[in-house]
Amino acid sequence: MIRRPPRSTLFPYTTLFRSRTDAAEDGDGDRAASRSWHWWTALLILTGASFATRLYKIEEPDHICWDETHFGKFGSWYINRTFFFDVHPPLGKMLIGLFGVLTGYDGTFPFLKPGDKYGDAEYVGMRVCCVVLGGCLVPFAFVIGWDMTKSLSGAGWAASAILFDNGLVTLSQYILLDPVLMFFIMGSVMGNTRFRSLRDRHSFSFSWWFWLSFTGLFLACSVSVKFVGLFVVLYVGIFTIWDLWLMLGDLSLPLSSTVRHFASRTLCLIVLPIASYLLIFYVHLWVLNKSGSGDGFFSSSFQSQLRGNSLYNASMPKEVAFGAVLTLKNHRTGGGYLHSHWHLYPEGIGARQQQVTAYTHKDDNNKWTIKPFDVNIDSNDPSISIRLVKHGDVVRLEHVATKRNLHSHKEPAPLTKRHYQVTGYGENGVGDANDVWKVEIVGGKEGDVLTTISSRLKLVHFLTGCALHSHNKQLPKWGYEQMEVTCSQNLRDRNNLWNVEDNYFPRLPNVSVQFYAQNFFQKFLESHAIMLQGNSGLKPKEGEVTSRPWQWPINYRGQFFSGNQYRIYLLGNPLIWWVNLVSLVVFLCLAVYHLVCEQRGYERSALFKDDWKRMVSAGFQLFVGWVLHYAPFWVMGRVLYYHHYFPAVLFNSMLSGVIIDFVFKMVCSRRSSSEVTFNWAESVLFAVAAYSFFAYAPLSYGMQGPLSTEPNSTYSAIRLLDSWEF
Repeated sequence: MIRRPPRSTLFPYTTLFRSRTDAAEDGDGDRAASRSWHWWTALLILTGASFATRLYKIEEPDHICWDETHFGKFGSWYINRTFFFDVHPPLGKMLIGLFGVLTGYDGTFPFLKPGDKYGDAEYVGMRVCCVVLGGCLVPFAFVIGWDMTKSLSGAGWAASAILFDNGLVTLSQYILLDPVLMFFIMGSVMGNTRFRSLRDRHSFSFSWWFWLSFTGLFLACSVSVKFVGLFVVLYVGIFTIWDLWLMLGDLSLPLSSTVRHFASRTLCLIVLPIASYLLIFYVHLWVLNKSGSGDGFFSSSFQSQLRGNSLYNASMPKEVAFGAVLTLKNHRTGGGYLHSHWHLYPEGIGARQQQVTAYTHKDDNNKWTIKPFDVNIDSNDPSISIRLVKHGDVVRLEHVATKRNLHSHKEPAPLTKRHYQVTGYGENGVGDANDVWKVEIVGGKEGDVLTTISSRLKLVHFLTGCALHSHNKQLPKWGYEQMEVTCSQNLRDRNNLWNVEDNYFPRLPNVSVQFYAQNFFQKFLESHAIMLQGNSGLKPKEGEVTSRPWQWPINYRGQFFSGNQYRIYLLGNPLIWWVNLVSLVVFLCLAVYHLVCEQRGYERSALFKDDWKRMVSAGFQLFVGWVLHYAPFWVMGRVLYYHHYFPAVLFNSMLSGVIIDFVFKMVCSRRSSSEVTFNWAESVLFAVAAYSFFAYAPLSYGMQGPLSTEPNSTYSAIRLLDSWEF
């Protein structure tokens, strides 16, 4: 080895900033490979195999599988333009609905629960949407592997690791957001590697602008499917910032060129994604213009623009009078309606009186009559003068359906023990002194009248001094998982605020509520606040198997998609996933060895120098992608599932392809018959990967007969871990 002075080791090996000589050589290699039938043949074979494995038995099973019950239903609602609430941004569901329309689906199938037969519904088109996008992951991986390594075998291994992953096949065959998300994540990475591979001499060419804009557009689409798409935004941002930092220090570049590079990336990687994201939401809100199941999650002013909603083109009294029938909506983002029903609190949960909750859907049990605290009045009696509710008035709220009064006392609330319990009490409006509440309008003064929608108010319990309160804590099954309502001694808590949404009082003149309608940006911001709140509050469905991040890389447990006689089980290919784990360790060891050698000044043979540089550069980029798409789940408070790991698997699998190719080359190069040995080694490993895929194919394409844990099961031989349940 030839000793030379030490120099910086890691980041100078990013593909964009090697020397001009290397760039020219790579450019020539690029053009030669593009002309080569080997490159195109490999790409076409892998792409064909990808779509063949994912389209196979696409119509089976002919019943709803797992979360198809949600995303198929959402697609139907887009077709019918019916508003709904979901914790994820809209693009994936919009594409599913669009494919449904294009393939003849009419949006009428109810998607009630997993296991329901599709019958005559044209469901295959929506599955094809996910297959088309999921099938593109393999060619995307091939191009990414090629751009990072300039090795045809390295690109082939990166694509093959994704091709033969049974879990990715399963995820791509059903009406889910995951294949849509992974399509845009991989497209973003491919666009970024293509753009960076063009290097200095292609700067500001048409292809340079195309791939830069392509990257920005796909970044916007990634976030528009799921918020975890922000991880790939961070990935592209890290390497973009590093590239610009190196440019800033390159004194051979004119200052004007550096400014143009900064401006172009700002335009295509910041302005374009933001504009695209806003446009997607504009289309989403424009399409969903009819009242639906999600109305109650949103504010009264938001609902006033949904056709069919009780507030759409509605007119009601502007002012609230005693005797009016009204609904009260908690003013926090995503707040529910004050609600009660005949069911009592169970034994041991405070006083055994009628439950009072917050409910996010429109319901007759949300209606209350507001009355003076000391008399009963008939709002329809013209002989009784109209008396408006004002700031400081003392009132009773009588539940219309059950005739019981809103009540509180010094019993602890069901979940929030430091608060007081709120119940329904009395008979036919007759209760006791604990039914009395004081109206306090926020910012109000004596004589101010309570108004519909616009007034924010607190209801302060007259005897205890606490305020009516609601938050996002859900009651157990005895409370129908509705949100807890309590009486809080902290009068400054913003969750104590309510507004009157519906106001029925025929003796007062009505006014239009369109005055309170929101503009696009107000609706955009409210939608995001509610989605983020909903994401953080997700809980597992009954009987559903959740998982923890430590279980994912070791393939500890899969996930049933269909548990009927025709079983589908989501599980990654064990060979690929466990090789992925080994590849992570091997890469870190090789990278450390390379850095130490470089720092010590040891010079390698020119024959392998570029291979080492490209392996470290490609491996580092893919390792960073894996970390960014995996590590954040360790600190997330929401419920987690096995399928959340699959975007990280894409990076890990491509890293495995890079490491396998590099190790084969290094080992085989030391033997006299290196090319023959290399080809044999690759062929054997490829055959093993293909065999592993076919061995576990029944998990993706459908299993029948006894479970693997039962005697005489044909699947017991492939059940390598006791935690696998198929």
